[in-house]
Amino acid sequence: MATDNQTLETYRAVYLTAEDLRVAASILYNAYHDDPFFIESFHSGDLSMYEQKLRGAIREELNELWQQEQTLIGLFEGERMLGVACIVSQQLPLGESRYWHWRLKMLISTGWQSTQALIKKESCLLEHLPSSNCGILQFIAVSPIEQKKGLGSKLVQAVLSWCDEQPEMDGVGVFASEHQHAQLFSQHGFTAIETLFIGKVEGELLFYRGQDNE
Repeated sequence: MATDNQTLETYRAVYLTAEDLRVAASILYNAYHDDPFFIESFHSGDLSMYEQKLRGAIREELNELWQQEQTLIGLFEGERMLGVACIVSQQLPLGESRYWHWRLKMLISTGWQSTQALIKKESCLLEHLPSSNCGILQFIAVSPIEQKKGLGSKLVQAVLSWCDEQPEMDGVGVFASEHQHAQLFSQHGFTAIETLFIGKVEGELLFYRGQDNE
C-alpha cells in the first residue's frame, strides 16, 4: 500500500494481518465506547451489558471484514498500532443484504434490536451515497492514549491514498455524528452530502470522491 512517507514521518500505514485484529478491536472498542449511535442502539440501561454487546459487535464485524477481504488499515509507530480504519466496498452485501452467518453471529453477540439497528444504518447510508461503487468508512479510530497528536489526520490521509488507488471505486462515504469528526473529514476533502437521522442520532453523511473520478 503506497503512503506519503514525508506526510506520515515516523508512522507507517499498512494493511492489518490476522494477528493485528485483537489490538484493532481494542482500539475501536475504546474509541466507540461513547459513540451516540452505539449508545442508542446497544444501551438499554445496563452498562456492563452495553459494553459486552459493543465488544462482541466490533469483534464479529472485524472478523467478518477480514474474512471477506475488505480493507483494514493500521497506523503504526514501529510495531505499535496507534490507529485503525476499516473500509467496506459494496461488493460485500451490506444492510438488508447482509449474509445470514453475519446476522446470526451479531444476534448472539448483541441481540435482535441491536443487529437490526446496524442493518438499518448501513441501508440508510447506501441509499444516500452517490453510486453503488462507493466504499463506506465503517470504523476509524486512534487509540485514546494517542489523541491530540494529529494522528487522526494521518489516518484519514492513509484512507484517501488508498481510495485514490482504486480506479473502480467512485469514492468513500462516512457518517459522522459528532461535529469535530465531521470537521476533520471536511478538512481532508470530504463534502457533506446530507444530514441524516440514524434512529434518533443526527449526523452528516460525507463523501470523498477519488482523484480518478473528479
